[in-house]
Amino acid sequence: MADRDESDWRALAETWEVEEDDVIGVKVGGRTLAVFNIGGAYYVTDDCCTHQQASLSEGYVQDDTIECPRHQGVFHVPTGKPMSPPLTTPLRVYRARVEDGRVWARVSE
Repeated sequence: MADRDESDWRALAETWEVEEDDVIGVKVGGRTLAVFNIGGAYYVTDDCCTHQQASLSEGYVQDDTIECPRHQGVFHVPTGKPMSPPLTTPLRVYRARVEDGRVWARVSE
């Protein structure tokens, strides 16, 4: 795959560390990312809510959404799209893959 420059990819977590239909926060390269396991599919987003800086890894996962713990705004995890007020700015979503039992994300700027 041409866009798979390995220097951009970071191992974030072992798959067993993220229970199904849950999320964990992981620090990598000066930022905190949220690693989701939604029905066995893994997604990676910024951990910081775009509304008021709350940690999404402390939020509530339901289906393919995450509810912010501060103001209960909801993001669609696979796309980062805000689904309810007070959210208006999309969440950054990173390309993710699972390889050798680890969740990897492409974290280049």
